[in-house]
Amino acid sequence: MYELFKNLGKWLVSGDQWAGPDGIAHRIAEHLEYSLLATLIAAVIALPLGLLIGHTGKGAFLAINLSSFGRALPTVGLVVLVFLVSGLSLWSVYVALVVLAVPAIVTNTYAGMSAVDPDVKDAARGQGMRGHQVLFQVEIPLALPLIMTGLRLSLIQVVSTATIAAYVSFGGLGRYVFDGLAQRDLVQVLGGATLVAVVAVVLDLALAGLQRYLFLPHSRLRSSGRDPHRRTPAAH
Repeated sequence: MYELFKNLGKWLVSGDQWAGPDGIAHRIAEHLEYSLLATLIAAVIALPLGLLIGHTGKGAFLAINLSSFGRALPTVGLVVLVFLVSGLSLWSVYVALVVLAVPAIVTNTYAGMSAVDPDVKDAARGQGMRGHQVLFQVEIPLALPLIMTGLRLSLIQVVSTATIAAYVSFGGLGRYVFDGLAQRDLVQVLGGATLVAVVAVVLDLALAGLQRYLFLPHSRLRSSGRDPHRRTPAAH
């Protein structure tokens, strides 16, 4: 076991392993391209759907059951199915990753919208706000922490699953896993799996830090009873 991890360390830090089109740097870039583009497409589809369901209260059954659907979906089977229909193209990979990412975004967006206090929405309407003004000026800002959590969860799921690109002969960090299995190279398999885990953890920490930066200061001010927009009287 010690020898295995020793060889893994050498594999990860080798300069030759990082260079060229088959190098780690290039594979990470491919992996991020697949993951970020798939999550962006999923957000374009899922955010309006989650906002609509949460704002109108209609279709809650769909939002609740999408989460279970996403967990039960056989991603590799979907890749193979789209691959058989569309041929050798990245469409099979993107379709599978987008379908995987949509449920978490929809359910968290719906949950965030549902958590908005009805009294706050009634007060906004009482001040003369129209439906779209209540949505964009009241509901979405209050639901934004949970919406961002959904985006964060989806991105991490997609990063962890984007290794399937190598299953249909494309790139990404899954290339090391599938090639290593074919060559019975355990060090390469562990190297690919380790890199996927590191990329997922780094992205998760970065998004968690961004979320805390955006929302924690206001939460602290509210919990301390201070209004960030209220001026303190000047000392005499």
